[in-house]
Parts: sequence; C-alpha cells; structure tokens
Amino acid sequence: MWRLPGRVALRGVRAAGAAAAEPGGRAEAMERAVVRCVPSEPKLSLSFALADGSHKNMQRDQSEPLGRALSRIATNALKGHAKAAAAKKGRKSRARAGGGGAAAAAGPEAAAEGEAAAGEPVVRLFYREEAVAEDVLNVDAWQDGAVLQIGDVKYKVERNPPAFTELQLPRYIMAGFPVCPKLSLEFGDPGSSVFRWYREVRAGAAEPGERGLAAATATSSRSLPSPAWAETGVQERVYTPSNADVGLRLKLHCTPGNGQRFGPSRELESVCPVEAGPGTCTFDHRHLYTKKVTEDPCIRTVSYNLLADTYAQTEFSRTVLYPYCAPYALELDYRQNLIQKELTGYNADLICLQEVDRAVFADSLVPALEAFGLEGVFRIKQHEGLATFYRKSKFTLLSQHDISFQEALGSDPLHKELLEKLALNPLAQEKVLQRSSVLQISVLQSTKDPSKKICVANTHLYWHPKGGYIRLIQMAVALVHIRNVSCNLYPGIPVIFCGDFNSTPSTGLYHFVINGSITEDHEDWASNGEEERCNMSLTHLFKLKSACGEPAYTNYVGGFHGCLDYIFIDLNALEVEQVIPLPSHEEVTTHQALPSVSHPSDHIALVCDLKWK
Repeated sequence: MWRLPGRVALRGVRAAGAAAAEPGGRAEAMERAVVRCVPSEPKLSLSFALADGSHKNMQRDQSEPLGRALSRIATNALKGHAKAAAAKKGRKSRARAGGGGAAAAAGPEAAAEGEAAAGEPVVRLFYREEAVAEDVLNVDAWQDGAVLQIGDVKYKVERNPPAFTELQLPRYIMAGFPVCPKLSLEFGDPGSSVFRWYREVRAGAAEPGERGLAAATATSSRSLPSPAWAETGVQERVYTPSNADVGLRLKLHCTPGNGQRFGPSRELESVCPVEAGPGTCTFDHRHLYTKKVTEDPCIRTVSYNLLADTYAQTEFSRTVLYPYCAPYALELDYRQNLIQKELTGYNADLICLQEVDRAVFADSLVPALEAFGLEGVFRIKQHEGLATFYRKSKFTLLSQHDISFQEALGSDPLHKELLEKLALNPLAQEKVLQRSSVLQISVLQSTKDPSKKICVANTHLYWHPKGGYIRLIQMAVALVHIRNVSCNLYPGIPVIFCGDFNSTPSTGLYHFVINGSITEDHEDWASNGEEERCNMSLTHLFKLKSACGEPAYTNYVGGFHGCLDYIFIDLNALEVEQVIPLPSHEEVTTHQALPSVSHPSDHIALVCDLKWK
C-alpha cells in the first residue's frame, strides 16, 4: 500500500475538483511526464510541460524522498502559473477602457496572490489510484503508469520511454540519393520507431490538395513551423528525394518506439535544400545487375576501400594526390551520399570495407545499411579501420576473431616459427612490428541452414610500394590465423577473404595466395633493398581463387592505376555464380581519375555472387 502523503501547498493555482483530483475520477486526456531513471546513475530526470507552455526539466537524486521532489515541482509550477496569470491579467487590463494600468503593473506576485483565494491546491503523485507517500524514495516512487497531479492538471508518468539521444540530418542532400538520419536511441529500437517525411511547400506553389494537407498538418502539430510542409507519403527511416524536391528543404518527424511503446516525438529540418545530383555515377550501370537480393544459396559479396576521411581531408590529398577532384567532392558529407547509394544499391549479403572512419561507421554506414537489412561489426586500426556487414535475414554472427598483425606475431604461439625466421634479420623484424595493420574475422551461420557456417576475413595490408616483404609476412600471419579459425575452432568451414592487399597480380603476395607457396629466393623478400632482405619459404594449405579475376585496375588515381583489391574464395566449398562488371574506362576517367564528383573513393568496389558447392 502507498501511504497518503501530506499535502504540498501550491499557491496561485486553481484547486482541482474532487473528480479531477483522483486518478480514478472522470476520464480526461492527460499530459505526459517523462522520467528517465537508470540504475547506474545517481540522479533521475523529470520532464513535463506547465500550463503556461514552458517546459520543465528537473534532476533529482534517486535516493531523495518524494516529498522534496514534489515541493520543488510546486515551486516551479507556481512560478509558471504566476507568469501566465500576469499575462492574462495584463491582456484583460489593456482591453478595458479607462486603463487598468495599475492592475497590470502589480506583477506576477499580485496575480498569484489574487488567485490564492480560490482554494489551497496540491501537488501529488498517484500509483494504482493511491497517493504515494512523501517518504518513498524517488527511485521507487516514479513508476511507469503513475499519475502526477499539479493543481487541476494530470500527467501520465512514463518511466524510461524510448527516446532519441541524438538525431541529425546530413548537410548535403541530393536528389536520387538516400537520406538516412543519424540517430541514437535509448530504451528503443529504430525498427519500432515511426518516421514521417515532409517537403517544404513554397507560398503559392502548392496544389490545392497539398495546401489542404499542409494546413491540416500544421493544425495537428503545435511545433510545425512556417513555411508550410506537405507529407511526402514516405514513412520509412530512409527517404530518397526526387528531382521534384530540388530547391526544397526536408523535414523529418520521428517517434521513438520499442514494440508497442512510444516515446516523445521530435522533428528536425534540413539546413540546406535538396540539391541536384551529380548526374550519372560510376556505379549506376552496375546496379542494373543487383536490383534484388540474391536467393539462397547465393551470397553476394562486396569488398571496397572507401578512402577514409582522415586521409581525404589532408592538404596533401587535395593538392598532390587528387588535385583533379573538386574540393567539395572530397568532403565527407558529400561522399557519404555516394557511398550510401552505391552500397545499398548492390543489395549485398556480405560487405567488407576498408579505410572506414569510426564516426562514418557509427553515424553513416550502420544506420543506412541497417535500414536495408544489414548489420555490421567494426575493428579500429589507428585512425580508421575495417567493417564487415552481413544480411540479417541470411546470417547470424557466431563469433569474432580479430587480430593486430604485430601483436599476434609477437605473442601468439601460432606464429612462433615465423617470428623465429623473421628474427634472423632484426631490421626487417623491427619494420614489420611497427606496422599497425589488422585482420578482421567474423564467423557467420546461415539462418536457413544452421549446419552451414562461413569464415569471413577482411584486411588492409601495408601500403608502401617498397613494402612487399612486409605484406608477405602479414599475409602469412593472416592465413595461419584464418586456418586456426576455419579448421580448429570451426572444422571445415569455407573461407571468404576480402581486402585491399596493396599487391598487383605480378607480386609475390598474389603468387603466394593463389599457388600456396613462395620460395625464399623470391625478389619481393628484398623489396626495400638488400639490407632488409629476409629470405624464407612460406606455404599454406588453402585452395584459394580470386573470385573477380585480375581486373586491369581496382585503384585509379592520377599517378597510378592497378589491381590491388581481391575477394579470395575457398574453392573446396564455394564457386562464382557471376561477377558484377566494373565501371568502363570511360566512366572511370570522365573526371580524369578517382575520386570524383561521381565516385566517392580512389578504389572501385568488387562485387560478385558466390554459391555454395
């Protein structure tokens, strides 16, 4: 039983009638009081709107007795009501002939005192139709479904409802490119949330039906700003503007949800109007081959170096590496539009990405790809990292086995023999152990057939043109680690190994991967001169093939073009169903080289459909 608390006096607010004072009284619409109470935090927050339209946000200790919180609410409500009463009295005074200036000048205090005679109102909290005692602690008092009464106004308490902690639209919005808001949710799920998109309506430009819709929308929402807005009809998280939206701003109204429970709605408007797109992009023709998600047993796989923002935004990149690229086309806000459209248009089951900024993963890729049915994991390197996404309807993530090459080589017994060979040349060993490259491994299980599992590896090897022997060592470590996962931890599961290997088909690394061995006298062991030569023979037991063959190039910049990226597959269990054609040379060089206004990276995505044997 909740003990009836003593009354908390609230001067200046009209007393509630008997029916309105108890939750079980006459039925009436209630306002909302939102309580956020997390066990790991010392305070809870309380948010509600007063009768004068002001919004109150309070922080109270969870261990504080309820009576103190109610007293504070009473003080806040009294101030708000006094202001409202003073404003009302002022309006009445101005309306009287002969001047009620003295009454208007009396101020909020006089207005509050003037209403005190109406009775002695209360602030109370009810739970299950019983008043909650003042000595009950806040953490226990503010239960979901309780009713807070301030004077004659009732508030339904919602404890920890779904809520947005972050909500933001991208700065660049272009016709034909999907717009996905950056959002973070607490106590909620994006899939259960409600989204409604609106477009700006220019004065005099709307059709009669549109004007009526905009007016109805404005009437139904007090927060709807001017100019008017018309519904687009899109009620999904992702909205793709059309050419008709060019020059107009967008607005998103979203309500956070969790199952059948919903939290306070929020609205946000785009800062800039929708712009025209860049025209035909390098990936538009490729999307003709990937209009639908593949049926089982096919696995559409993508490998793509996105060009990390941390590299694209340097002065060296703008003036030396990519001087031919328009500066705005190197900005992340612009490139994200292209990246999101390209990746979502492939309808892939697996996407392995390199050079992924942490913020890009969390704020752009996760929400955009999640809206299209994919889930992702991330592995940081230093300033950027690797990301692997998988289609949730086809796969579940069983485990992850990521490593740093330098750490694994230096401490994992799996690589003891390799480290001993490398130690014969201390200078080469030092160079190898200075590199920060990482390997990401995800073991996935088929949702349709749990007996089918797959080992998906993703990496970005050392980049320097003279680093051939370092890449060989890194690849040796990678293959030993992958074999441990695919043969020892999960015996017999097939392997898909994607990445930017920074090695052309003529290099020792490619020969090593495809043929299973490399001799100690291969020229790549001296790739950085005789001083760092570290001759050794290496072997591996996989039977691997480049699923997309050996394209003329997967990287095309002003001073270099060549094939550096591959999707290696396990020939014992997988075969290639189709390879999605790369852009034509004319498309790649339309703007001289990559990146460009129509292509977001200096690399080209590899896309192929694989099939279980």
